[in-house]
Amino acid sequence: MDIRSQISMVFHLDKCIGCHTCSVACKNIWTDRKGAEYMWWNNVETKPGTGYPTKWEDQDIYQGGWEKNGDTVSLKGAGKLKGLKNIFHNPNMPVLDDYYHPWRYKYEDLFTSPEGDDQPIGRAVSLITGEPMEIKAGPNWDDDLGGSPDYARKDTNFKSLSNAEQEAMFQLEKMTMMYLPRICNHCLNPACVASCPSGALYKRGEDGVVLINQERCRAWRMCVTACPYKKTYYNWSSGKSEKCILCYPRLESGQAPACMHSCVGRIRYLGVMLYDADKIHEVASCDEKDLVDKQLDIYLDPNDPKVIEEAKKCGIAESTIKAAQDSPVYKFVKEWEIALPLHPEFRTIPNLFYVPPMLPGMAQVDGDGVYESSSKSLFPSIDENRLPMKYIASLFSAGDTDIVRKVYDKMMAVKVHRRAETVGDLPQDEVKDLMAKAKINGDSANAIYRLTSLATFEERFVIPPAHREESIEMLEATAEFKGENGFGFKERPARGL
Repeated sequence: MDIRSQISMVFHLDKCIGCHTCSVACKNIWTDRKGAEYMWWNNVETKPGTGYPTKWEDQDIYQGGWEKNGDTVSLKGAGKLKGLKNIFHNPNMPVLDDYYHPWRYKYEDLFTSPEGDDQPIGRAVSLITGEPMEIKAGPNWDDDLGGSPDYARKDTNFKSLSNAEQEAMFQLEKMTMMYLPRICNHCLNPACVASCPSGALYKRGEDGVVLINQERCRAWRMCVTACPYKKTYYNWSSGKSEKCILCYPRLESGQAPACMHSCVGRIRYLGVMLYDADKIHEVASCDEKDLVDKQLDIYLDPNDPKVIEEAKKCGIAESTIKAAQDSPVYKFVKEWEIALPLHPEFRTIPNLFYVPPMLPGMAQVDGDGVYESSSKSLFPSIDENRLPMKYIASLFSAGDTDIVRKVYDKMMAVKVHRRAETVGDLPQDEVKDLMAKAKINGDSANAIYRLTSLATFEERFVIPPAHREESIEMLEATAEFKGENGFGFKERPARGL
């Protein structure tokens, strides 16, 4: 057993209000500079929609992630041979227009324009060329356009839905949409790391954060192709690739990442997960129907004495194990099993999990457009969802609707249990039946309710202390090596790096 620790995240989609505060917080810290204008390490998409960059989920276009080859996996669009063939032109990479052409407004013209008959305006100019431009797209261009033909109807996840089911989603009185915030998943089997010819991408041993060594990056951009979530970007000014770093300087000082700290809806949770690295190949290469279960199985119980003993042998600090025991991510993902990975079929084993939205899924309106609450119980059944179960399954369970149904059963049981406790207007038999069907007891339901609705900052973000004393051991003794190449690490970089 090779136990390692991983910083993981949970996003509770029922709580996302689509305010984009997370995106702006990230933008102002990390990508507010030349060459990074079009980058949004954190973005919020409206679903159904084509996303950012356009149709990023369609791997027939972008060839990202891994594909199963017998008992093993290989990169779908990258690797030595495929990289060599595409060395001068990579046809499977999004171009600037797939993201959007960044712009600014010439506000200075409002003050410096000469006197004339017309009112001066601040025209849009390209942030890259400086030339006037016509704005055609943006990072959240499809924001709130739940039924637009150019965006919502071209959603890749509609492949599994019939035409009738698609059209039902777009009837004006039943129009359905949800928000999907996204950051780098800091995967256990990251395709970006495997694809880099320069070895510039790496996964930090202490917390699993995936980073890019800017000294080693040679702008091959294989990582851009390989990442199926399209969360690595190319900086046209510096000639280097960049990606979300999970605000690791903030993590090391005990602070939550900026996108999570600023989240208005408090949808975000962060914590440590312990996993068995020996199982990565088994999980990544299993049959598609087993992907979710196998991935959940790779995470270990941090309260199990055997796991604790093995973790210590693997060099994991006690403070990190304690953080894993208190992790809100472990509760959502393993204990309660109500958070699922995004597109597990990409086989990268992502570490960002989502609690699927019940709203607008559970909301109902009648033929007159009036909110319907006169079902058998107060809440409509899961089978009456406006958002088809197949659509949610396409996002979070590789198309397996049974997995999504179990999550919804549990969340509905929590909702009904709390209603029965606080208002008491529901039949007790109905509440008991729902709780039994979802295999959940009152204590668990109350715990889910508390962590979802009333959690404090410390409960949402359980960040292990950074062990800088271990980093110091990697440094040379400055007194002994005075006069050499200067202060640095014991293993000096080889020439040519």
